[in-house]
Amino acid sequence: MIRKSLISLTLGTALVLMTSVASVFAQDMESVEPFKVGTFAINDVPTVGLVVRDDSLIVELEAANRAMELRPQYAKMAMPEDILGLIEQYEYGLKYRVYEVVNWMVAEGLLESRNLPDYVHPVADVDIMAPIQYPSKVMNAAVNFYTHACEGCTAAELERRTRERQENRGVPYLFLKPTRGAIVGDGDDIIMPYGRDEIEYEVEMAIVFGKAGKYVSASRAYDHVFGYMVAMDVSDRGGRPPGGYGVRSDWFVGKGHDTFAPHGPWIVPKEFYGDPMDRLHQITVVDGVTVQEARAGDMIHNIPELIEYASSLITVFPGDVLQSGTSGGTGAGRVERATGSGFLVDGEMIQATIDGIGTLTHVVRAEGSVPADLSGAQLPPVSTYRDNR
Repeated sequence: MIRKSLISLTLGTALVLMTSVASVFAQDMESVEPFKVGTFAINDVPTVGLVVRDDSLIVELEAANRAMELRPQYAKMAMPEDILGLIEQYEYGLKYRVYEVVNWMVAEGLLESRNLPDYVHPVADVDIMAPIQYPSKVMNAAVNFYTHACEGCTAAELERRTRERQENRGVPYLFLKPTRGAIVGDGDDIIMPYGRDEIEYEVEMAIVFGKAGKYVSASRAYDHVFGYMVAMDVSDRGGRPPGGYGVRSDWFVGKGHDTFAPHGPWIVPKEFYGDPMDRLHQITVVDGVTVQEARAGDMIHNIPELIEYASSLITVFPGDVLQSGTSGGTGAGRVERATGSGFLVDGEMIQATIDGIGTLTHVVRAEGSVPADLSGAQLPPVSTYRDNR
């Protein structure tokens, strides 16, 4: 009887301990507050941060996790050194640790203005960098909005052309942009190269991949998505000078200049945004004038279709970016502003916004000169051949 009682007591104690351990160490499966993620220069060090409280506060993820680990109920877990690491590990358990950090900070009141620890900063006090330093590739959808495919059209022309395109959509057209050099963060200047004076804005939603995939079907597309950010596909419409290879169009000239791929200001994980085909609303404002505005219903190929097409060409990897295209308001449909120009000019401010994600703000600066020792093989100013095109 005694032995049986001891065995029963031991089993009972073990069950209690197992239950207690499970309740202490089980990771949180939901976050009590939504958050975004990004890269921020804090004391001149690129730092992975969480964006919380309606984009007003930046939390240093590693420091917050380290503080939480001082409590004995939290197991130690290393945080990634950069956003690429966070994206790669997110669906392999890291997501729930980040939820745990957010929930702990909320429970402890550490996001209240009167009680901010030194690893929580007002957003105005940090330098917002491009979130991903740097994707292995940035894929871009060209002419993927009906209004952009019919710039300058009348309402009747747009209706007719849209109907024709819907009946014969074909497949998407994708092109690549450079990453390092082209990608800049919120607040960085957009530089118009010397003499290239036919530069345009294009606001776009950027899809950030979270899982590698090849031949990802549209039905499985969102399984491979980490989240979404605002992007701009700044474009040089000046083309190639005459002579040589005999076409004016040149996608490298048009899309590849330094600073022509603003990204950010941060990334919203997909669980906090929902289906972009239900809620996408993107706007571009230049010096206070709204020049572009569109919703997902204007897209020719939807986001799952773009992902299927892109991954049929090339394997997508965590941190890769796919930009879904821009809407009307460029080219023949561009709006003249107080400067008297439809193209961008030195000193103008561009604000590109996507509801639920954020706003990119950039000032346009014209490059004033080039080195005197260039041989003449460089890309020339548009004015030297504009009348000969």
